[in-house]
Amino acid sequence: MPFGAVVSVIAIFVGLPWVIFHYITKWKQAPRITDEDEKLLDEMYNLARRLEDRLNTVERIVAADHPDWKPLPPAQEPVQSYQSFETFERNRRN
Repeated sequence: MPFGAVVSVIAIFVGLPWVIFHYITKWKQAPRITDEDEKLLDEMYNLARRLEDRLNTVERIVAADHPDWKPLPPAQEPVQSYQSFETFERNRRN
């Protein structure tokens, strides 16, 4: 049997399954979202939705008082400073 055929057989029957099982193991070891994280995401989504509703209400009130007022377009650049969610919650409660 030629050397190339041996290498091909080894690659198919040893190498390929090894690569597949390696990545399956890595996939199973990857961190998953916990129930606590999921609840936190739900709370953050609800908070963002409520804040958006409040902003829309304020914009409607201002537009009713000043007919020539137009809301500014959303910022084009990302916000440079972020605070942790814990800090946000602490400030919100005070």
